[in-house]
Amino acid sequence: MKISKDMDIMSAVTQFPETVEVFEKFGMHCFGCMAARFENIEEGAGAHGIDSEVLLKALNEAILD
Repeated sequence: MKISKDMDIMSAVTQFPETVEVFEKFGMHCFGCMAARFENIEEGAGAHGIDSEVLLKALNEAILD
């Protein structure tokens, strides 16, 4: 897995632009939010009531396609 739960959201989006669609699919439209700059994927998922493991799986699948 290239994306980990400890990676901050903006780093994931910057390094892997194809993840934007995945974050949006999960209801995480937080790219303009200041929290996205310091909040990691696990924290962001938790704040949105999303299982971080399910989100991580989808994010990593998106970058492999």
